[in-house]
Amino acid sequence: MRIIVLLALFSMTNLSQASSSNPLPPQIPLRDFFRNPEIAGFQLSPSGNDLAFVRPYENRLNVFIRPRQGGEEKRLTSVTDRDVTAYFWKGDQYILFLKDNGGDENFHLFAVDRDGKQARDLTPFEGARAEVIDDLEDHPTDVIVALNKRDKEVFDAYRLNVETGELKLLAENPGNIASWVTDHDGRIRVATTTDGVNTSLLYRKSDADAWKPILTTNFKESFDPEFFTFDNKNLYGVSNLGRDKAAVVEFDLDAAKETQVLYENPEVDVSGLNYSHKRKVLTSAVYTTWKTERKFFDREAEDIFKRLEARLPGMEVSVISSNKAEDRFVVRTLSDRSLGTFYLYDVKADELTKLADRAPWLNPDELAGMKPISYQARDGLTINGYLTLPKGAAPKNLPVIVNVHGGPWARDTWGFDPEVQFLANRGYAVLQVNYRGSTGYGRKFWDISFKQWGGTMQDDITDGAEWLIKQGVADPKRVAIYGGSYGGYATLEGLVKTPDLYAAGVDYVGVSNLFTFLKTIPPYWKPQLEMMYAMVGNPDQDKEWFLQHSPALNADKIKAPLFVAQGAKDPRVNIAESNQIVEALKKRGVDVEYMVKENEGHGFHNEENRFSFYEAMEQFLKKHVPPVDTAKGRPPERAHG
Repeated sequence: MRIIVLLALFSMTNLSQASSSNPLPPQIPLRDFFRNPEIAGFQLSPSGNDLAFVRPYENRLNVFIRPRQGGEEKRLTSVTDRDVTAYFWKGDQYILFLKDNGGDENFHLFAVDRDGKQARDLTPFEGARAEVIDDLEDHPTDVIVALNKRDKEVFDAYRLNVETGELKLLAENPGNIASWVTDHDGRIRVATTTDGVNTSLLYRKSDADAWKPILTTNFKESFDPEFFTFDNKNLYGVSNLGRDKAAVVEFDLDAAKETQVLYENPEVDVSGLNYSHKRKVLTSAVYTTWKTERKFFDREAEDIFKRLEARLPGMEVSVISSNKAEDRFVVRTLSDRSLGTFYLYDVKADELTKLADRAPWLNPDELAGMKPISYQARDGLTINGYLTLPKGAAPKNLPVIVNVHGGPWARDTWGFDPEVQFLANRGYAVLQVNYRGSTGYGRKFWDISFKQWGGTMQDDITDGAEWLIKQGVADPKRVAIYGGSYGGYATLEGLVKTPDLYAAGVDYVGVSNLFTFLKTIPPYWKPQLEMMYAMVGNPDQDKEWFLQHSPALNADKIKAPLFVAQGAKDPRVNIAESNQIVEALKKRGVDVEYMVKENEGHGFHNEENRFSFYEAMEQFLKKHVPPVDTAKGRPPERAHG
């Protein structure tokens, strides 16, 4: 890991030496970073004759289709309240898509046929949420969905006919089932359960057999099913049973044990497994070091990726769709400085045809590189992350935004981040930290974060900011902290715990009171409440910790200016979280700005709300954390793309 640090510092030195000859890029219009894509989400129809995609219609992403070989496109949906981003083909005749109401996350499943007739709600149940269990790729009309219409806390499994809307109950949830798993014939034969702390794997050989538990573990150990083996006898899954780093394995359902490790990596978790639906072979396992990597099991798949990567150098390449014959693929590229391009790849002809750029108004040459870094936390733990420096600016005495990821059990990865690029373009260095508890680094790294909200998890972020100051990269008087969800909590806690470190903070849908946060979770999270108590803390048993590490209860320690943004319909972080911290600070006369969007939930998804938030954020940061003075030598702001 020390090599990474040295490489990062070497890059800073080189940049410093070359900065005088590197022209500053123009200031890019803010909305170019946060506007909806010109076109995105290409999906091939099963026959391969048509392409579906999303593009804006009345400022909302809607689904369109056109013939693969070119021709007139047709708009299928006319949604004007929320973007349509999650959709898929059902045969060649229908498009199915998910949409919620104003960010409430109660997604309904809709269908529209290919001639664009009015979309219909297939799950029109008030207050219920639909989740797709199996799209039944080989069936012309049916899908399997999970619905909590009977009981808001649990999801039953149904077979749904998209033509008639008929729902048939397949399996009723007794109250503890967290997920359902189908075999390759669309039969539900595996389920996972939770009592909040312990998880079990249930199995039945057929629909007529009774469920029986075959594996029970504490939630810290897990076997997460991916899909059945191709003979429908066993399961492939991601497992950390008896190991620190999760591996992809084969699990014998009758013997109730792992029988084969397909791939494990000594440094990081393996996160998933891919296969060919047509050829019935495993193709690759996926894991992330500082970039996404693959372990191939299939020469044909590996050859395809090698051909694509040779033609698209410097880009991460992914296959996002294929026809049923698997002789045509939709390919997308991505990098730290580009939202990428969509291509159509004809395997037999070995032809790669460009479909569209996702954001053609952004020029990668004007954007900043995202470099991996690592440092030692105060207790000696190695913390990994990323540093993005303003393009053309010397890496010395820079204003820094510490951008904390949410989750918290998630991680930052290499790739295009519009927030990071926007801030770098405005003259800020951006530090992203995969603090302890971030996923992908093994069970121990995750486990040591439990009941450490505001504790060692926060210290890791603090240590990253102070490390950057010691390196001379950060101006100690111009360090700000920003994050969403848990990142919003870390922002508030950072202002409480280290009030002299940060010049300002931006809290985006963040938790402010650990007591009230755990009382207002969505009903379908309640079966996992005991696990939340183990990971975050118990309001009764850990009362003293909660009192000390709930920013709203310690607002008297905050002295840096704060900007808070919140969605009124947020089901995860209730608006009361933001109200509390704002009211507490206003009583003390602390400078706090507050933005509430009535038609949003956990994060702002509507384009105009994103614009409003980031425009306010830019002015807030500019006032309290002045960016690099780039007035001299910087081209004027170019026209909106």
